Amino acid sequence: MIGQLTGILLAKQPPALLLDVQGVGYELEAPMATFYELPDEGSSLTLLTHLVVREDAQLLFGFSSLQQRDLFRMLLRVSGIGPRVALAILSGLSVQEFSRCINSDNVARLIKVPGIGRKTAERVILELRDKPMPGLDAGAEAVAKDDSEEARNDAISALIALGYKSQAAEKVIGQLADQASTSEALIRLALQSLSGGTR
Repeated sequence: MIGQLTGILLAKQPPALLLDVQGVGYELEAPMATFYELPDEGSSLTLLTHLVVREDAQLLFGFSSLQQRDLFRMLLRVSGIGPRVALAILSGLSVQEFSRCINSDNVARLIKVPGIGRKTAERVILELRDKPMPGLDAGAEAVAKDDSEEARNDAISALIALGYKSQAAEKVIGQLADQASTSEALIRLALQSLSGGTR
């Protein structure tokens, strides 16, 4: 099993990248969360990897963090989830966002990931609900919770500043809180929901 590679990044074209390791070019696929952290081409790069061996191919996947790779491996153990779907989930959600979806049974957020239908989302939640999420200890959960509460408070304040009543702002943000992790995204969703409502 190839667990880690260090080399020179030769090319990157999502979801594929090419890594030169002492003259050997490794083709890998990576989630967008990893692509956002990639250095410029020609730079040194270390990636954690997971090798998927099939009858017709050997596929190598790269990750910028242990949490991403652990979640990828956890998803592969869910019935009906292959590496492409697991990669799509990691591209559409951070590890922290995915954990919150599982803990809150948020099917609506999961099906927003391209290629994830309702039945798949429900199966993922059902099979992973009682399993600890990778890399999320109690401290990390607390930080995620604090960040989420701060985002909600900021969004409520912004809506009030825009002229919406406090009660209406709190209600709509409370309804949308699980669908976004930043105040900007929450405000955008809230304005869409409130458009046509009474200020």
